[in-house]
Formats: sequence, C-alpha cells, structure tokens
Amino acid sequence: MSLLMLMLLSALAKNQAQAHAVFNIKDFGAVGDGKTDNKKALYDVWNGACRSKGTNVIVIPSGTYLLGPVVLTGPCNGAIAFLIKGALRASNSPQLGIDHWITFRFIDRLTITGGVLDGQGAASWPYNDCSKNPNCKALPVTMRFDFVTNAWIHDVTSLNSKNFHFNLFSCRDVTFEHVTITAPKDSPNTDGIHMAFSSNITIRDSAIGTGDDCISLGPGSENIKMTGIACGPGHGVSIGSLGGSPNEPPVTNVFLGSSTFTGTMNALRIKTKAPSYQGVVTDITFQDIFVKDAGNPIIIDQQYCPSKTCSPQVSLLFSNMHDILHLLEDHLHAIHQTGE
Repeated sequence: MSLLMLMLLSALAKNQAQAHAVFNIKDFGAVGDGKTDNKKALYDVWNGACRSKGTNVIVIPSGTYLLGPVVLTGPCNGAIAFLIKGALRASNSPQLGIDHWITFRFIDRLTITGGVLDGQGAASWPYNDCSKNPNCKALPVTMRFDFVTNAWIHDVTSLNSKNFHFNLFSCRDVTFEHVTITAPKDSPNTDGIHMAFSSNITIRDSAIGTGDDCISLGPGSENIKMTGIACGPGHGVSIGSLGGSPNEPPVTNVFLGSSTFTGTMNALRIKTKAPSYQGVVTDITFQDIFVKDAGNPIIIDQQYCPSKTCSPQVSLLFSNMHDILHLLEDHLHAIHQTGE
C-alpha cells in the first residue's frame, strides 16, 4: 500500500466517515500534460463530490495539471478529501487583479493530502509594488480558505506563490502538518501561512522558507499553536501588522514552541502600523526557540511603516507576554556561546 494511500486512510479516519465515492479528475476530462487548462474538469469533479454524502475522495493522479483560478464553494453534503499525487500548476502570466488561485469557501470537513502546488510566482513578483504604489493590483494567493472548518492540510508542498502561499479568513479548527513552503528570499509578499479572524489553528512539523513572513497572524487570531517550525529564509513569525482598522478583534492565546529560525530578518515579531488604531495582543508564549543568523531575535515594532511615509503613534496594548525576558536572556547566552 502506497504512503499516499495510507495518508488518505488516516485522513478519512480523522473525518470519522467512510469513503462514499472516489472522483478521479481524469474521468472528468483533465489532462496532466502541464499545458491544458483543467479548470472546467476541477469544477465538474468538485460539483459531483460536493453533492454526495459521506466522505468523497477527489483524486489528482500523477502528472502536471495546469489550472486557472477556481473558487470551490460549499456547503457540501459530506466531507471532502483531496488526494493529490501529481502537481497543480498555476498560469505563467501575472494574473493582475485576481486575488486567488485556488479558493475553498464555506466548507466543513476538508482534507488535502500530498502533491505539489506550483504558483509560478516569478511572473507576478515584479508587479508586487503595493508598498510604494497605492493603486497596485491584487495578485493571486496560492490557496485561500474562507469560512472553512475542521480541515487538515498535510504533506503538501507549495512552491513560488505569486502572493501568499496559504491564507485563512474566518476559519476554525484547521491543522497544517508536514507542509513544505518554498519561495526565494527576495520574492515579495510571499508569506507562507497568513491568517485573520480565525481560531483553533495548529501548524506543526513544517518547513517554510519565503521572501516574507513564514507565518503571519492578523487581527482576530485566537488559540493559535505552532510547533516544530523550521523557518528560513524569510521575515520570521509575525503577529501583525495590526492597527490598520478601527475595532480590530484581539490577537490572543498564541503559542510558538520547539522551532528554529535560520537566516531570517527576524525570528519573533509583533508589529503595528504607524499610525494605528487601538488594539490588544494578549497571552503570547514563545518557548524553546533556536535562532541563528537572524537580524532581530525578538522585535516589537509599533512603528511599522513599509511605505516610509507614516506618522508616529502608538495605540496597541500588550498583556500576559509569558517568559519574554527569560527567552531573550537564553538567546543572548546562545549568541555568546556560538560567537555570533
């Protein structure tokens, strides 16, 4: 039995449902030649699986499947398990003005197992100039999760996103496990995993190297647990930027542990815009962190201003920042011991 099939059986057990049907995308006209757009085939296979009860398995066989932007919408009548044996490849054009490549929306009980997501981001990176161009156009996020609950994304590789690799909005009970995320260190805005207005999110045992934050937490991130993260290159793990809008919900109960940062701009960062609206960050724990060749091991930046045209103002309140000073002392000792 193949490793991917074992993963799939584990995913089915996690969703506590037996497979009702298997939907092979090739049976719906997909061609894995890396040239044929398989957007229609994916919509057709999704509609069939989403209508069925039980746990329904969508299989992407070996091959490279070119895919235009899609929005896969629920609610569905049962759980959905994607088994990706091959690679999904985005368009090699900039895709200006489009904010997504693959979006899952209003779905409960979603599993994505294996495979490669090739964002072909180099076509878009020259157009990622929002820090200096107020009229910049949106660029596609590789995979968006909007209003998704009870999801498990594991053993997936995401390469060279045009914008963020993964984006969670208003999600709950989502786990990323054994995920590999890669983009060049000079690729702009290629955050590994970004979330906002989401709760009960777990990220564990994953390797993330990008041109921006390995993981970033926006407003309303609650009960977030990150362990076993290997970050680098990139900007580290960031809370923020915050304070861009009035009445933002707090960021609370965040744990980052047993992780390494190598060659990153920062390791652990909390950042608020300048000027910013008032907000709250509370119950943050950083524990057992190893940092090597990072610009800032820990930084709390309340004057974050990528456009360099901001006015100073501090409005964010912090509370229950566990063990920050102890962690900083440990890190400084490690620098002395290694001579860095």
